[in-house]
Amino acid sequence: MVKFLGSGRLMINAVLLFSGQGAQKVGMGQDLLNAYPIASQIIEKADAALGMSLSKVMFEGPNEELTRTCNCQPALYVHGLACLAVLKELVPTLNPVAAAGLSLGEFTAHAAAGTYSFEEGLRIVQKRGAFMEEACVATKGTMAAMIGGSDEAVVALAKECDVDVANFNCPGQTVLSGTVEGIDKAVAGAKPAGFKLAKKLNVAGAYHSRLMKSAQIKLAAELEKVNFTMPSIPVYCNCEARPVESPEDIRLMLERQVCSSVRWTESMQKLIADGQRLFIELGPGKTLAGLMGRICKEAQVISIDDVPTLQAAVDTLKQLN
Repeated sequence: MVKFLGSGRLMINAVLLFSGQGAQKVGMGQDLLNAYPIASQIIEKADAALGMSLSKVMFEGPNEELTRTCNCQPALYVHGLACLAVLKELVPTLNPVAAAGLSLGEFTAHAAAGTYSFEEGLRIVQKRGAFMEEACVATKGTMAAMIGGSDEAVVALAKECDVDVANFNCPGQTVLSGTVEGIDKAVAGAKPAGFKLAKKLNVAGAYHSRLMKSAQIKLAAELEKVNFTMPSIPVYCNCEARPVESPEDIRLMLERQVCSSVRWTESMQKLIADGQRLFIELGPGKTLAGLMGRICKEAQVISIDDVPTLQAAVDTLKQLN
């Protein structure tokens, strides 16, 4: 967690975690922009790069507009990186040792690690969101949260109902994704299969399932245009729960991620096994902290999404130093 540098200075080792779609909320980033010039610069740079006022959607909504996949993905990307930039400025002894992100957050993690520029990553994320939104409209799928039950049980139920496992979020919490008919069948069969609860989610489509195939194909074409470099710190990929190993590996993992399961539990378990105990969640809410509470009680997750949580995080980190 803390590394001695000499002269009384300690580097604070931490893993960076970035939020996924669903974490967004109207007003995200506005107080950061008003309080810190570096956050303002990042958000203004995003508006200029996109040729639209993403900041207006982030700050004012309405919620229906922010929730659109083509808007919420770039909004979360920009917000996460703005939070990180301010944190680094206020805590210069922060030493990120690895990064991971839930679904969309994996793209933010790569930007934070220098795999591509802020603008290049923003372009990819905006395209990804647009392609996924198109796939949602074309396929009209849905998703359901499954509470309780084992990973083996959820995989068996998904196979029986001809749907996919979208997320292995934490022990006892998984998400299925697919056709409305298949998801309805899975929800109906959940209790007999050993699950405590199954609940359909209010989502626009079947993310991380085969119904996103058209989005994956289109994103693959965009990723071919990107000059990836190796990240400065290990970045864990969702589909295989391991650090990426080469520029081509990064391209393949980001492409496959659109339709593949998010193996969040396994990713966090591997980081824990490597000795990591301090994590910083960058994005709205405390979803990732909540998941970590079910994965490893010994891990500390500091969540940052606005000025008050940022100030509290700075105080906590300085106490570690």
